[in-house]
Amino acid sequence: MTIRSLLAGAAVALAAAPAVAEAPEGWAPLLEPSELASILDRATGDEIRILQVNQDHADGYIPGAVRAPYAEWRGPAENPGALPDLAELHEVIARTGIEADIPVVVVHAGTDTTDFGSAARVYWTLKSLGVEDLAILDGGLAAWKEAGLPVEREEAGVFASDWQPDLSDKWRVTSADLAASVESGETAKLVDARPLEFFEGRSAHGAAGRPGTLPGAENLSYEVWFEDDGSMVSPERARAIAEETGQTEPSVAFCNTGHWAAINWFALSELAGIEDTRMYAESMVDWSQSDLPMMNQPSRLEFYWQQVTDWVDGFRS
Repeated sequence: MTIRSLLAGAAVALAAAPAVAEAPEGWAPLLEPSELASILDRATGDEIRILQVNQDHADGYIPGAVRAPYAEWRGPAENPGALPDLAELHEVIARTGIEADIPVVVVHAGTDTTDFGSAARVYWTLKSLGVEDLAILDGGLAAWKEAGLPVEREEAGVFASDWQPDLSDKWRVTSADLAASVESGETAKLVDARPLEFFEGRSAHGAAGRPGTLPGAENLSYEVWFEDDGSMVSPERARAIAEETGQTEPSVAFCNTGHWAAINWFALSELAGIEDTRMYAESMVDWSQSDLPMMNQPSRLEFYWQQVTDWVDGFRS
């Protein structure tokens, strides 16, 4: 075979190979509706994957979006923060056409600030699976519609993916990891993303075994990462908040089920740029169901009395 024929064969092979998608101009971990609309206007073919993780799709789809309900990325009712089996995640990846090198935008319903957690949790999962370019639509579908941008009645059709990645532990801490750290007395910086009443043991998730928080934890509610209008803070503001609250070193975010914690993780890791920020996905529901030590754990009588007091105060207001 001559050199000329070899070169010709190589040229044919290269021409037949699929193009590798790259993050388009203007890409960032947090996109405004106008920014995403501009990116989509310039995109051609199958260059971007848009995942709508909202459960109810009666409000329609962003053009090109596919359905990927939040529940598919979560564990069972008794431990919703747990990750699904890898085989289950592979099924979602196949159906939605996710590939490592295709940029993905995660879209939540945008009903309130806590709804951002669904997108942040899916973003964290996809990053842990190895997706290279990720973004969240700030304000979700509600902000997209409010901006007067087009909505379609049906989800887009996409080619199935055969990508079957492993799950990296780079941004994750498990119950076993934390239990070993607590036992050794060398715990990492633990940050509780829940509102104060959960941190102090005055409230608890319905699936939790006990109220309270992790030993040695500090509280930084997810609510600090939102502006008055409900939008997520800018990267510059996220960095300022991190500095103001002493969150400039690697930490482990947790909450009840890894939902609010995903917001803290996203703000610190992806916006403020605090490298090696991790998340305890199973969080307090999983931890409290064991006999592991807790902090701020009231007695059963104290907890029930607090519940009655809160109910009475709410009734009076």
